[in-house]
Amino acid sequence: MYPILFELPFVGLPLPTYGMLLAIAFLVVLKVSAVLARGSGLDPRDMVDVSFTIFLAGLVGAKLLLILLDLPAYLSDPRALLGTIRSAGVFYGGLLLAIPAGIWMARRRNLPLWAVADIAAICLPVGLAIGRLGCFAAGCCYGTPTDLPWAVSFTDPVAAENTGVPLYELRHPTQIYLSLNAAVLMVVLLWRWRHRRFEGQVFLWFLVLYGVTRSFWELFRGDALRGFLIPGVLSTSQSIGLASAAVGLFLLFRRRRGAG
Repeated sequence: MYPILFELPFVGLPLPTYGMLLAIAFLVVLKVSAVLARGSGLDPRDMVDVSFTIFLAGLVGAKLLLILLDLPAYLSDPRALLGTIRSAGVFYGGLLLAIPAGIWMARRRNLPLWAVADIAAICLPVGLAIGRLGCFAAGCCYGTPTDLPWAVSFTDPVAAENTGVPLYELRHPTQIYLSLNAAVLMVVLLWRWRHRRFEGQVFLWFLVLYGVTRSFWELFRGDALRGFLIPGVLSTSQSIGLASAAVGLFLLFRRRRGAG
């Protein structure tokens, strides 16, 4: 793959492909949030501020959870913290910090929280669909060995150095699985947004659908950096995903009864 897109002219610094795709995802998410805000009768500028806050909090939270999952190693070698700059982090760490950050900004802008959550629920898979392509280019979040026809092999030493992905081994393209999964979720949630019966319904369905599908695709992951609650059996993301799906179903039931 191509972990480095190209070297910046004159300065000679490498431009990571993941960083470029992350920047593209950021701009697309801001645009989508503004369009959806306008359709909900909200000020697009306020929603852009919320989206900006959520995006930054998500980046920080994802890296914080990555560090916490292997805290002893980082404490023994603090220089390893520099490596997190090149890492995507753990998505659910980002979500756990993005939710309170989004609530804080929405309240500062006097926006209805559940309406904002519904818009964010569509923007999240938009960003994930693009961002996971960056993971594929970088070699992180790689899959388990397989001999399926669509198996992929990583060959760039830079990817191996940065992410630990084994080279010249056929593996599941889990990054592509997760990107396509996010794209499908985006379509489903957009349809649900247009036919929602109460505010918050789209966000809660995101918790359920992403939690279940992410837990499934985790079965094909081969990287150990994501951490495990039960070693070799239940990963950190699976644990949080299944818990969030259960919470989402419970709140869907509660809010549906209230809306009825």
